[in-house]
Amino acid sequence: MEEQKNKLYVGNLPYSTNDEGLGQLFAEFGEVVEAKVITDKFSGRSKGFGFVTLKDEEAANKAVEAMNGKEIEGRPLTVNVARPMRERR
Repeated sequence: MEEQKNKLYVGNLPYSTNDEGLGQLFAEFGEVVEAKVITDKFSGRSKGFGFVTLKDEEAANKAVEAMNGKEIEGRPLTVNVARPMRERR
């Protein structure tokens, strides 16, 4: 599977952040195609990270520059280009 340079990993999210809120955080950089906060499949609670897919690579690069290390609700975000998922054994 090839790397998507417009899909971003967003870590250290406040647990109160939902898909909509995550999308709004990144909307200023370009069109958000998808925003997904990863949740625990049993409790439904946020795991504190998610993924944002922006329409183009340029918007994604701007978002990484601006948002990596930015504090949201007292938590510094980790934002970088998402790596392809590895196969689990």
